[in-house]
Parts: sequence; C-alpha cells; structure tokens
Amino acid sequence: MKILFVLENYIPHVGGVEILFKNLCEGLAKSGNDISVATHRLKGTKKFEVINGVNVYRINCLQSRYLFTFLSIPTVLKLANKADLIQTTTFNAAFPAWLASKITGKKCVITIMEVWIGQWTKLTEMNWISAKIHDFLERRIYTLNFDKYIAISQSTKKQLIQIGKKQEKIEVIYPGVDYKHWDSQKHDGQKTRKKLALEKNFVYLFTGRPGVSKGLEYLIRAVPLISKKIHNSKLLAIISKDKAYKKRYTQILKLIKKLNVEDKIIIHDPVSYKELPAYVKAADCVVVPSLSEGFGYCAAEASAMNVPVITSDTTSLPEVVSRRYVLVKPKNPGSIAEGVEKVYNKKTNKTKLKKFKTEENVKKYLKIYDDLYGKI
Repeated sequence: MKILFVLENYIPHVGGVEILFKNLCEGLAKSGNDISVATHRLKGTKKFEVINGVNVYRINCLQSRYLFTFLSIPTVLKLANKADLIQTTTFNAAFPAWLASKITGKKCVITIMEVWIGQWTKLTEMNWISAKIHDFLERRIYTLNFDKYIAISQSTKKQLIQIGKKQEKIEVIYPGVDYKHWDSQKHDGQKTRKKLALEKNFVYLFTGRPGVSKGLEYLIRAVPLISKKIHNSKLLAIISKDKAYKKRYTQILKLIKKLNVEDKIIIHDPVSYKELPAYVKAADCVVVPSLSEGFGYCAAEASAMNVPVITSDTTSLPEVVSRRYVLVKPKNPGSIAEGVEKVYNKKTNKTKLKKFKTEENVKKYLKIYDDLYGKI
C-alpha cells in the first residue's frame, strides 16, 4: 500500500509526535508498504532523502510550520495522486491533507494527540489574542470531516467525544515505546551520577520543555518543601532550550533564584535521545508534573526503565504510568513534594509494566488502512 503522511514536523525535529510517526512510518515501510512523508523543511536538512525506507519530502516554508498549511498544498496534492491513502495529524498539516483527500478522492486518517479547545490560555504562554486565534483554528480543524480519528489514549478519545465527534469514527491506538532503547540493563546510571557529582544525593529528574502545559514551575515550587524532608535531595532538570520557550526558560531561572534553591537544582542542557536513558537510570525517581498529556512518553519510558514515577493525576497519565509510581494533584507543589517523599520512603503504588509495543501500534494502524482502502 502507498501511504502519504502529511506532518508539519518530522525527524530530525524531536518530540513525542515525531517519535510516534518515525516509529510508525519506519514500521510500515519495514512491512513492505511504500511510505512517503511531506513535512516542513528545517534549516540544514535535505529537500528529499530516504530515511530507513521512508521517502521524506521537505517543503520550504521560510522556517515556519504555520506557512506549511498553505505552501505544502502543491506538493501534497502531487504526492496524494500517487498514494492509496493519506495520514495526518494536528495542527498545521491537517488542512492540506484534508484538501488533498477531497480533491483526489483518497481516504484520510487523522491522529489526535490532545484536544486543547478552550484550554489555550491555560496551557500555553501565548498572549490572550494568540491563544484565541489558535483556539479558533483548532475548532476549524474539527469541522473538517476525516474518515477516521485515531486517539492516542482513552483520555484523548473522551475529549473528541466531548466536542461532538462520533464514537464509531474514533479508534484508540497507543503510541509505541522502543523497549530495546529503554532497557535498564543497557545503561549505566552510576556512571552518569558520578559525572554529575550526584553519587551521594537523592536525585529526582525532570526532562522536557518548559512550556506551561508541562507544569515545571509547580515542581520548582516544590523544591523547598522536598529539601526540608530530604536534605540530600537534588532536582536534575534537563530543559529544552528551543527558542520558542526562551521566555519561559528565563522565567524558570528567575523563579529558582527567587526561591533561593540554586544549590538544590541542577539545570542541565538537553541531551540526545540516545543518551537520555542513562540520565533516567541515574535518577531515584522521575517527576512528570504536566497539566495535560495526550500520552506521556516520559512516564511510559521511566516505567519501562523501572524507575519510580511521580506524575499528575490528569488526562492520559494514569493510563500510561505503571510499575512503581505515585499520582499527585496537578498544579500542586505540596502534593508533588509528598509524592517525592513517598518514593524516598518506598511507599509507591506497584503494578505490572504496561507495555505499549511499536509492533502493535503499526499492526493496528495497518488494519485501519486496510479497512478504509477496501471501502474505496
């Protein structure tokens, strides 16, 4: 089957969405399908290349993923004519994929990470006007009629039903986790602790963007409370320096100074995906203080490594976390501090590991594609 993916971002851009579609595209290609990706061109990347069997077409959009919505249309139409089916996701790729579907008569599937309608002012650092514009544009996406909606969790499915999408058109397919990569036996946490001079500390780890939805400020506010109970504790915060979060990054540094906890926190530059498991292994626990998550890779990956997780009891996170974990109230520094203390005292919830296999993810997508293609 020839499948066209229309995605505003693809590797080497790194994020949860990119990991999901990298694994899916390469898995489909490996099983004998002809996979093409139309995406916006990042600085320093090739206009076309084949990555692990996937044909990647990058479209010059003046380094703006927003312009991809319109500037991608000619290329997407050309590629759609040769495809059997189109796959896309929110936000900026949805319209050109839908348009190509209508013009060429090809079925179109959309994967939804989260629904943020009515939440943009709460979950982003945008000003009121920008947040309202994004809210308006997201609402427009859901007025378009796609042939199938893939929700990446039961939480996302519930959100889609709440905005009026028909339950029979929604399928839940969890993203795949690379368990070979997130294998505790393959990584040396002690070596990383030694490198960071943290051999004698109780280390709790945060990794990710400093965006509002990630809840990092509430974890920072919990640091003085944690330090009172666990004197040798240190927060290791691996924070993205993406220019889109420059303002938030600065605000986090100011908050740390204001709370006078500079000696209790190590702010670490981002590390590669290859290196990250060693940092997770080095931690005594991982904290995921998010206000909202469509899936929550950090929680699933730390669980795979058998590292205790403290995570917000919200959206998809209770679905994803397993093994040793504590659920805490979102936006609540006191609850986060209590969660860390519970891990320190070995008072966590304990369950079997929930596995989200990439092979299962690919298999379920392929079944949906086969069903839709058979109806053409």
